[in-house]
Amino acid sequence: MDYSIHDAKEAGFYKVVFIIRKDIFEEFEEIIGNRIKEQIDVEYVFQEIDDLPEGFEVPEGRTKPWGTGQAVLAAKDLITTPFIVINADDYYGKEGFKAVHNYLVEGGKSCMAGFVLKNTLSDNGGVTRGICRMDADHNLTEVDETKNIVKTVDGAEADGVKLDVDSLVSMNMWGLTPDFLQTLEKGFAEFFEKEVPANPLKAEYLIPIYIGELLKKDQMSVKVLRTNDTWYGMTYHEDVAAVKESFRQMLAEGVYKEELFSDL
Repeated sequence: MDYSIHDAKEAGFYKVVFIIRKDIFEEFEEIIGNRIKEQIDVEYVFQEIDDLPEGFEVPEGRTKPWGTGQAVLAAKDLITTPFIVINADDYYGKEGFKAVHNYLVEGGKSCMAGFVLKNTLSDNGGVTRGICRMDADHNLTEVDETKNIVKTVDGAEADGVKLDVDSLVSMNMWGLTPDFLQTLEKGFAEFFEKEVPANPLKAEYLIPIYIGELLKKDQMSVKVLRTNDTWYGMTYHEDVAAVKESFRQMLAEGVYKEELFSDL
């Protein structure tokens, strides 16, 4: 998270909104927020299970909130400019932040950073990736959710089917505008009407799924911006050592300073 905030600030973003649970606020602010606010403007919003569209109630037995779509909606009153959405527990590299920032400030609407598949795989097992289908102008047409992608000697495959390791994949780095939040809010009500009754305890309102639905209806256009940076996540416990070593190497090569924000 610290590295992502550094890279976002370096790219030109000037504020971070942490979307968290209310019950961890004090601990989060003490451990993370108070340190980060010395580097960039910080605000907090809370994703709460009962923050629902008008006329709907939490189903009996439901204990978890409603996914990334609801999380972003929790911040709607604080978002007045184009913005970027990321997962806090992933490392994206510098290039994606710069590409999304530049696209948005130049007047672009919706976009996403497209990571090269081979730069997102784990050495320790299969992963799920959303492989991007695009038109000739790099507008997203479909995200093909592909499960159990594993490294092979000469590339990657999923359930025995060879994949193009140079394909672009979505890692949940989206560039969006305040107008999109109105669409997202409307979609949340539709989600409660159509999806929740069939799966009240586990249904989730997810940004990639909803954007995919809008694409199918030609109600949205999303530009895919290629980034060649390596994405790091920790799908498996065994990934931890490799990720730590990668950060040690980036520090040794001067990609980042030991005092992380000292170069900004």
